Amino acid sequence: MKSIIMPLAIAASQLQHSSAAMDWTIQPHMRMGALSAGFVPIQPQRRHSTRYRRVVASFSTNPQDPTVAVVDEMPPSLPPLKNYYYLLRHGQSTANVAGIISSARSLAGSTKHGLTLLGIQQGKDSAASLIDLIAEDLTSGEDGGCGLPDSTRQVYFYSSPFARAKETAEACLRGIKGNEEVAKKVKTLGLEVNDEISLDDGLMERFFGRLDGQALSTYAYVWPVDMFEPTHTGFDVESVAAVSTRVRDTLLNIDSQHTENGGGNHIVLTSHADVLQITQVYAAGLVNVGKFSQYRFGNGEVRRLGREVDTLPEAQPLQPPQRGQ
Repeated sequence: MKSIIMPLAIAASQLQHSSAAMDWTIQPHMRMGALSAGFVPIQPQRRHSTRYRRVVASFSTNPQDPTVAVVDEMPPSLPPLKNYYYLLRHGQSTANVAGIISSARSLAGSTKHGLTLLGIQQGKDSAASLIDLIAEDLTSGEDGGCGLPDSTRQVYFYSSPFARAKETAEACLRGIKGNEEVAKKVKTLGLEVNDEISLDDGLMERFFGRLDGQALSTYAYVWPVDMFEPTHTGFDVESVAAVSTRVRDTLLNIDSQHTENGGGNHIVLTSHADVLQITQVYAAGLVNVGKFSQYRFGNGEVRRLGREVDTLPEAQPLQPPQRGQ
């Protein structure tokens, strides 16, 4: 691990302050742990719902937060699941507008960095996309290659305990019940949408360690390195492997709670961009899960969780996130 963390720390300390645009291009000559000279340096810093907390087995813990696991390898592949899953990214949050990273575990259960008015609307609008995906699964049998049992037509919501995710799940539920066209489609499909939102710590934002609270541009210290080494923890970030490990544990636990009638329930996971992107590529079996950042979710976007690589959207060149997204 030192071979990754130390080059990151040394390179960051030697960079000169600059307002130049970030260079997000992965060049052929770049090596794991190297940073582009264009990167801007930082000063390192230290509705009714049920919340589920789990401890992920690890070899050590993060020095910035002992609740964040550190692992030294990717988890095994995800076994077949018994239910249909949909991934919903939170709407625009106040942290998005401020242009800062918001990943501290103290945010779980708090109201800080909740949704903006636009974010609430994005959550409501996601309802139509979600029901359309469920309708496709019911009418065309397209389940992302999962080989799932017949649908129970039951819909359940799980969410990260961060305010922006929980508020998005609530807004989506309001969109399902309050949008006349969506509500009519729900009735026609015979769906029963459960109002309770289960909060699960396994869906929390990826922890960004000493980069937490810093500008969105500092993702450039992490995402390019993820592509080369999914276990890296430079700047004390939670590694791609650690996120994959807790996501695997979370999915298997949720799946085990919905096995009556053999499964076939429709389960919505409301979470954050990095977590959902890692989840989709890991579940689909992408060889290099570290390339998750090429499959970015927009605010309020919902996707089906597929189990084959060809169910992924087209990969996009790595781009820096924009303020407000």
